[in-house]
Amino acid sequence: MNDYTRRTHEIDYRIHGEEMQCVEIELDPQETAIAESGAFMMMDDGIQMETIFGDGSAQQRGFLGKLMSAGKRVLTGESLFMTAFTNVGHGKKRVSFASPYPGKIIAMDLMRLGGKMICQKDAFLAAAKGVSVGIEFQRKLGTGLFGGEGFIMQKLEGDGMAFVHAGGHIIEKELQPGELLKIDTGCIVAFTPSCDYDIQFVGGIKNTFFGGEGLFFATLRGPGRVWIQSLPISRLASRVLQYGTYSRKEEGGMLGGLGNILDGDGW
Repeated sequence: MNDYTRRTHEIDYRIHGEEMQCVEIELDPQETAIAESGAFMMMDDGIQMETIFGDGSAQQRGFLGKLMSAGKRVLTGESLFMTAFTNVGHGKKRVSFASPYPGKIIAMDLMRLGGKMICQKDAFLAAAKGVSVGIEFQRKLGTGLFGGEGFIMQKLEGDGMAFVHAGGHIIEKELQPGELLKIDTGCIVAFTPSCDYDIQFVGGIKNTFFGGEGLFFATLRGPGRVWIQSLPISRLASRVLQYGTYSRKEEGGMLGGLGNILDGDGW
């Protein structure tokens, strides 16, 4: 596949920011970008915004195709609808989308990645029109039951640009044939289909009951590429909930200030 056979809209982009990033997509006249509901940040005059059923890709032609595509999106925890942004004016126009929590936005050229990527369920942010956003079932029973993401992950297919977001810092690794990488189940952002995805029991009584890291690793065996996040949203939400519901008894008392200093909060 080369640039002359690209079927999706060919878009230019720029990623802004460090910790709370946004992606600015440049659209030529009649070019369209699609995005998750709630990802929109700002756009130039001359861009038309339209809510669509499903992802608007060629794979969902006809009512039945649209219904199946939308149903698959519900299984991945996403909305039935997406938003399409089309440049209906003259000259280049720009539309920007923001990540929903601190982290990074990863730009993926699907044409250069073999036409398909497998991502965590809520990773997709935006893409060129024509990219199909579907589901990927994990065929192995153990992976589905204990892999953290269940049987269902997101599948991005096409030959255009797609943008996914993840928490914290992102590390990209190129796995050689047979190379095995063990990862916390929540830290996987995306990987190429050439990787063999499975889960592995941590093992050991102390590790199981007192390790605090869960009972299973995710394993990815090369060849292929994998993107890993340092701060899964589930881990962030759990820590926020923990601090939000925990009341320190010494707060407001005579020893409260001393306790805060010892905890590092008083400086």
